[in-house]
Amino acid sequence: MKNCIFCKIVNGTEPASVVYSDDKVMAFMDICPVNLGHVLVIPKVHVTYLSELDEELGAHLFKITMRIAEAVRKSGVKCEGINLFVADGEAVFQDVFHFHIHIIPRFKGDGFGLKFGPNNLLRPNRKKLDKLANDIRKSLKK
Repeated sequence: MKNCIFCKIVNGTEPASVVYSDDKVMAFMDICPVNLGHVLVIPKVHVTYLSELDEELGAHLFKITMRIAEAVRKSGVKCEGINLFVADGEAVFQDVFHFHIHIIPRFKGDGFGLKFGPNNLLRPNRKKLDKLANDIRKSLKK
């Protein structure tokens, strides 16, 4: 995608502070980090959503994410924990439409968090949960 900032980074036409790169994925520092040490991991091929990744690439992407998360912990970055974050669609704040995983180093009092809305107060009964599980199960790709 010629207008995708992440594709431009992969192609070397936009700058990035690269943490890792191989033939399938790249990881680089987020320019608007939640906390210092915030890394983005992307597939080099342009895909917009998680569902567009083939399983082999998705597995490799997550394996590299795991390695980088561990490296962030060992690097000296202030980090008492790690959040992995994926925004998969505009409604959930995806703002760059090239799939990516955020590795966010966290520490007590950093001010970052998830705010749960009124739907978090729902407590569906087992029958409703079983129906939802069945609907999702039927939709699984074989």
